[in-house]
Amino acid sequence: MNNKDNLGGIIHTYQKYNPAEFPSPTAPPPDLVSPAFEHLLAYGEMRELTEEELARAVRLDPSQIANLGPTIQSLQESLLERKRKILQTYETSHAEAEAAKQYRDLVESITPPKPLAQRFRQAVKHEQVYEIENLYYEAGKDRDFARQIVKLADVLGQKYQVDELASKYQFTGRERMSVPKALEIKHELETIDKLLKQLEQAKQTAQLAIIDMETLAEMLPPGDVQQLGELQQQVNNLLRELAERQGLEQGKPGGGFRMTPRAYRLFQSKLLSTIFSEMQASRTGRHQLPVEGEGAVEMQQTKPYEFGDSVSQMDIPGSMINAMLRCASEQPGGVRLPVRMKPEDIQIHRTRNNPKAATAVLLDMSGSMRYDAQYINVKRMGLALDGLIRSEYPGDFLQFIEIYSFAKPRHVSELATLMPKPVTLHSPVVRLKANLADPNVTESKIPPHFTNIQHGLALARKFLANQDTPNRQIILITDGLPTAHFEGEILYLFYPPDPRTENATLREAQLCQRDGITINIFLLASWNQTEQDVRFAYRLAETTKGRVFFTAGRELDRYVVWDYVKMRRSIVS
Repeated sequence: MNNKDNLGGIIHTYQKYNPAEFPSPTAPPPDLVSPAFEHLLAYGEMRELTEEELARAVRLDPSQIANLGPTIQSLQESLLERKRKILQTYETSHAEAEAAKQYRDLVESITPPKPLAQRFRQAVKHEQVYEIENLYYEAGKDRDFARQIVKLADVLGQKYQVDELASKYQFTGRERMSVPKALEIKHELETIDKLLKQLEQAKQTAQLAIIDMETLAEMLPPGDVQQLGELQQQVNNLLRELAERQGLEQGKPGGGFRMTPRAYRLFQSKLLSTIFSEMQASRTGRHQLPVEGEGAVEMQQTKPYEFGDSVSQMDIPGSMINAMLRCASEQPGGVRLPVRMKPEDIQIHRTRNNPKAATAVLLDMSGSMRYDAQYINVKRMGLALDGLIRSEYPGDFLQFIEIYSFAKPRHVSELATLMPKPVTLHSPVVRLKANLADPNVTESKIPPHFTNIQHGLALARKFLANQDTPNRQIILITDGLPTAHFEGEILYLFYPPDPRTENATLREAQLCQRDGITINIFLLASWNQTEQDVRFAYRLAETTKGRVFFTAGRELDRYVVWDYVKMRRSIVS
């Protein structure tokens, strides 16, 4: 706290950082939907995008904007001409000498305290701002010396800027500059360079939103900037049209853009396109052949009628043509009515039967998933898998289950908002139990950051038991051993992991095996993963004749989707 005996505060001097002009990131994403979704996956919350954010996020083909190139080129030439006139007018030697003299005169006027005299002389000799700032903090109650140090740091900062101006730009003029004028010229030249960079980037990407129009208007006549403003309005109209096509709705004119279900589907299709673009070509291709037999979907191919075939799949036009051809060959003079159809005339459409699969995906959202942002990759995988099943296997069943200290079923619309649970206990050893039959014990009072795989398996088994298909599997995505389990109504939380929890989880896996459910585990690499984690994953998978996959980072969605496609092919074959 500041008081009359203690001077507080921090000295800010020029060292290539100006907090008032801190630039915003302008990394261009490939489309309109992806940046909004990446924000949603990382932070678990939905917010509206402003028109400026949307414009900064999109790269357009400059050829789509008429007169964009010539307009920007003329502005660049105007700015370069202004810069050239400045460099041909002024010289910097006088300003350099004046700044150095101001610094020397101020140094000679300061009398440092004896304990700090030697350090003061060294700092001013080598012009070290860092050492001068340290002298400010050690001035103690000598307020006069502290004020002089603040002024000295400011003068030295000005000297730095003048020296940088002289070294950065090639001046050829003869008009002298004072130190304030040199600082003004430096700011103007740097602003011109910044605008030139923005214009060059806008010419290549049509991102006119990155141009500081207010500053550009100050540098150039109003007529030169007016045409660019009209082009910017044209780009904004195009962006609004693209946003509507891609599922981003604007609530009201001038308001923000929000994502719709259409944007979800588009993001899922982009994920799948990225995943399957990595697949190697093969003779069979991506899509498997259907199983021919008694099914509900008719195919174009036909076959002769056989006893037992359902007449509901009869090819009526083909069968009538066969009957007329047969009658014409049997009766002289052509076909006579009525035409009698015989069994050998009948053609039956072949049918196909696509086998159904049922899958429950267990998403680990315990506290450890926040490391290396693993939870983002887990959610991206879930969206990609849901997109695959919706587009390629619409008859399949898919259920997502979030696991932490408990297990909760989640709809696909909730996936993007899931976040790893906050760690509320920091003790190296935890041994807790909670009786949920007690009405005074609620879920909100229980630490949420543990991993309850057993509860997740039990919930998945209930969902899959209701599916009329022999092809049932559980996909478990986690980074290590379970640390929580149920015994009746009592919840146990153990850290480090305890064999009691492992055995309870394995017993639930055996119940899954009894019901014909396979467990496939995707084990994410983490900084604290041990050999025990790997061994437990193998034991859990082997219980149901499943498999263990080792993966990490952005490869997770590709592993899971490819494995699902492979599983569906094996079902068909």
